[in-house]
Amino acid sequence: MAVIEYFYAGYSAFAYIGHAELLHIAKAANRKIDHRPFDLRKLVATTGAPPIASRTQAHKDYFFGREIERWAEYRNIPIMTGTPTYHAHDITLSNCLLIAALVQGLNIDKLSLEMLHAHWVDDFDLNNPEHLTKICARAGVDPSPLLSAALSSEVREIYDKNTEEAIRRSAFGSPTYFIDGDMFYGQDHLELIAHTLKI
Repeated sequence: MAVIEYFYAGYSAFAYIGHAELLHIAKAANRKIDHRPFDLRKLVATTGAPPIASRTQAHKDYFFGREIERWAEYRNIPIMTGTPTYHAHDITLSNCLLIAALVQGLNIDKLSLEMLHAHWVDDFDLNNPEHLTKICARAGVDPSPLLSAALSSEVREIYDKNTEEAIRRSAFGSPTYFIDGDMFYGQDHLELIAHTLKI
């Protein structure tokens, strides 16, 4: 089955906003989603973009405030006002939990959606094992083997490779999609992906 390569971080607002639509597009196009969780913070540091902390308040209010609100309304999904309380916490464990599920042969379409939703709607801390356990329960998967495997060298190696590949292929952020090698950056390009796939 042909795939949609999906590079994203499990705490990304715009990955959350586009996730359900991506699932719809993949199903309609009979494509499997190739989940590639990666270290968004490491990638951003390579793009030449200024650190978020150094950007003007107007810039942050628009791109990380109004744009999030506008797109969530357009996609008809719930989203909290403002930034999640724990958004600055480490993102390694949550991303590696998703990879651990892939290594164990699970379809993580739902698990990744539950993770994104929990962070951006329920204000979950994605670096907290108890919160990740609740997310797994919502997705109907056993959290124990995933949390253990998330700390393994095998999973960390995949995480690092995903990150390096995203950098090598000139991704700009999360989400970034590849359709037969052609890059589409941002969930606001999902309609173009649907057009490309003729659905």
